[in-house]
Amino acid sequence: MTRGNAVVIGATGQVGRAAVRALAGDGWEVCAASRGGGVDERWPGEVRAVRLDREDDAALAAVVGDGCDVLVDVTAYGAAHARQLVSLAGRIGSAVVISSVSVYEDDAGRSLGTQGEPGGAPRLPVPVPETQRTVAPGEGMYAARKVLLERELLAAGGALPVTLLRAGAIHGPYCRSPRELYFVQRLLDGRRRRVLAYGGRSRFHPVHVSNMAELIRLAALRPGSRVLNAGDPQAPTVAEIGAAIDTVMGRETGTVLVEGAPPDGGVGDTPWSLEHPIVLDMTAAERELGYRAVTGYVESLPRTVAWLEGQVRERGWEDAFPRMVTTYGRDALFGYAAEDAWLERRGGK
Repeated sequence: MTRGNAVVIGATGQVGRAAVRALAGDGWEVCAASRGGGVDERWPGEVRAVRLDREDDAALAAVVGDGCDVLVDVTAYGAAHARQLVSLAGRIGSAVVISSVSVYEDDAGRSLGTQGEPGGAPRLPVPVPETQRTVAPGEGMYAARKVLLERELLAAGGALPVTLLRAGAIHGPYCRSPRELYFVQRLLDGRRRRVLAYGGRSRFHPVHVSNMAELIRLAALRPGSRVLNAGDPQAPTVAEIGAAIDTVMGRETGTVLVEGAPPDGGVGDTPWSLEHPIVLDMTAAERELGYRAVTGYVESLPRTVAWLEGQVRERGWEDAFPRMVTTYGRDALFGYAAEDAWLERRGGK
């Protein structure tokens, strides 16, 4: 006897792959929908894979068919996608939709979207509860569109119960923008020193893809209209992350800590670098879903690092992860010349 039928939109992405496997393993009949209609070799054979153009309303309605007990959407973004799901409310028992920690702002209106501005680094409470204020909804920047998505879906709670998961920094295999590449590639390039801004104390709460899948699995079993944070059990500092990756790769790296912002040229900047910590309060997910993490950050690293190394050796990091180039820029990630010049001015220390 099955738990019911589930549709996963974005099934071949990082979170989608894990969500399909978790739901199928828990007894759901799963339809895995993606643009290419691909199949993950780790999925059970009974998973049904279909092609889906997410922007085609009729195509999505056809995938849902006569109805599904739960719809998991890892690609929803903005009001149009929210309305698309609400239009199918009569055929969907409940939904689980992925949002982002980037929606939060502090009481002065500072958010991740303003951190590049003078004095724009957000000072959020530690930890951040789901009740913390968010950026204004809109169709402009990423966070504003996620807030618009959230509000449209929550407003339809009577017709369509939706659990919105505000994800931290997602990590693990199949990530298109793996932050861990910053440390892994440096070690592969033979670097033996690193510079970390903000004293290496930056914390940007991570969430392993298997923990995302567990939250999705639990939310599918307990439908409701709510917003929940999605994070790992711990939020390590960037210095702790670098040291843990050193251990996994069997290397030793000297660390130079810089108090305050990165020096000129972005020296000491990393994909985790924040002036003030972003740490998520996970008590609501624990209380409402019975959430217990599948893994912690450090425990998950060996498989992530092995996957990263394989991708880099096979294709080179720029071809394997073009989104990292687009998001951060090659020089910002691995600007060794600027770093070496800065270290030289400090006497190599």
